[in-house]
Amino acid sequence: MSSLILPNPRRTVRDRLAKIHWPLVILLTLIAGAGVITLYSVAEGHWRPWALKHAVRYGVAVCILVAMGLVAMRYWMALAYPIYFAALAALIAVPFFGEVNMGARRWLEFGGTQFQPSEAMKIGLVMGLARYYHGLRAEQVSHILYLIPPALMIGAPVALVFIQPDLGTSLLLAATGVIIVFVAGLSWRIGVIGVIGAGIAGYAAYYFDILKEYQLRRITTFLNPDSDPLGQGYHLLQSKTGIGSGGLTGKGFMEGTQSQLKFLPEMHTDFIFTVFGEEFGFVGAIGLLMLYFAVIVTGLSIGMAAKSHFARLTVVGVVSTFALYVLINTGMVMGLAPVVGVPLPLVSYGGTVMMTIMAGFGLIMSAHVHREHDVLKKGDFL
Repeated sequence: MSSLILPNPRRTVRDRLAKIHWPLVILLTLIAGAGVITLYSVAEGHWRPWALKHAVRYGVAVCILVAMGLVAMRYWMALAYPIYFAALAALIAVPFFGEVNMGARRWLEFGGTQFQPSEAMKIGLVMGLARYYHGLRAEQVSHILYLIPPALMIGAPVALVFIQPDLGTSLLLAATGVIIVFVAGLSWRIGVIGVIGAGIAGYAAYYFDILKEYQLRRITTFLNPDSDPLGQGYHLLQSKTGIGSGGLTGKGFMEGTQSQLKFLPEMHTDFIFTVFGEEFGFVGAIGLLMLYFAVIVTGLSIGMAAKSHFARLTVVGVVSTFALYVLINTGMVMGLAPVVGVPLPLVSYGGTVMMTIMAGFGLIMSAHVHREHDVLKKGDFL
């Protein structure tokens, strides 16, 4: 009588840990390390209130990334719609139960901890759209009837985040959703029509005063910051001065005058790249951007190697969100984009943003670890 040999759970976990993409983890750790030393500098050589907490949060986030990477991609596909609708429900709850901070109602409090549902939606939207397009045939992607569900899936959270108000995050969600739809195989003709429609909608928002007054001022200030140097243009002018004064090699660690003399606003969040550029100069700034580029390229290579449509679209969505974070934030502080309040990933201080980003990379890690087995077919769940 033959005996049934069951797999050793410890061996299985050990094998999966061996497949973790550790170079990607190292790249993310180097970026987070840049955040820790910059936050230490912003606090004038003190670990509190930001640097130590940032480091601890990253340590927890790495554990979450690895744990998510050990879970097969097919389980994440089964959870895609529940995660999306849970995030959507949280966004709907914000206007009724949300906490007001800095003049905006964006946070929910749970168990004494505040979190932003809009950050959870960045993951939920990616997973929801990837799950939807995983079940479609190629000829269905550009069919008008099959475009209605993704349009609603993107439009609903974008509208809910926009009214918080949070223009930057709403634009980021919209851009990520559009990228996923295009990668899924949308016809370029429909894409052109969509771009024209978006332009018309943007003009309508301006013409009918849908945008808040401060949002309009941010756009006009971006176009001409010198028109209000002590008001709306102050942030941008001080940021450009800080980056420019860093020169080639920077003024040195904790020697930045714009930051140490408190000329810069929001140094620990939105304008932290300015602090880093002033202290470490062009060389340091380019080095940090190269780390981001390496993460993006590594993520895309993992997506190209994935064998399921769900995994590929999920990876592309997460990488796109990450890249948009970097492009918008660095463009904002250098005067190449309007100031919209988007943090620099893993460098800016913020717990919800960090956990969201690392959870996204946990999904990427799952696609990498299980790439040889997660050949998901249409309709597969478990």
